[in-house]
Amino acid sequence: MGDLEIRPATAGDVPAIVALLADDPLGAQRESPDDLTPYMAALDRLSHDPNQRLMVAEREGRVVGTLQLTLVPGLSRRGATRSIIEAVRIHADERGSGLGTRFVEWAVDESRRQGCQLVQLTSDASRTDAHRFYERLGFEASHVGFKRVL
Repeated sequence: MGDLEIRPATAGDVPAIVALLADDPLGAQRESPDDLTPYMAALDRLSHDPNQRLMVAEREGRVVGTLQLTLVPGLSRRGATRSIIEAVRIHADERGSGLGTRFVEWAVDESRRQGCQLVQLTSDASRTDAHRFYERLGFEASHVGFKRVL
């Protein structure tokens, strides 16, 4: 995988992260790369929360992937901590290269290092390719998710 580095995101990475988030039909409707102000505020909040990991995958000085890992302490499952993987995006040039697998496996390994007993994620119902990808990595479509826009 060359000189791939997985590291915490910085303010300088925000334009590339937003571009990744906007680079598909769903993201193009939700994201606004023209105004980075709300994204910078979000990065500030994430950076001050010890249970959040906003990560980038960087190769040759270029951000080629992003994901967010959230640690969620809880009472269920005998007081287990779980993690949630969100907003996984891989640059179009890197899709099919194994980067997505390596990045999600990093998140699973980090979850294990943090004492999590369960890793979960959601994927939009329309993203059938992503569903096959996650199933190949050992994730099971065990629940039905619900969202409510506020």
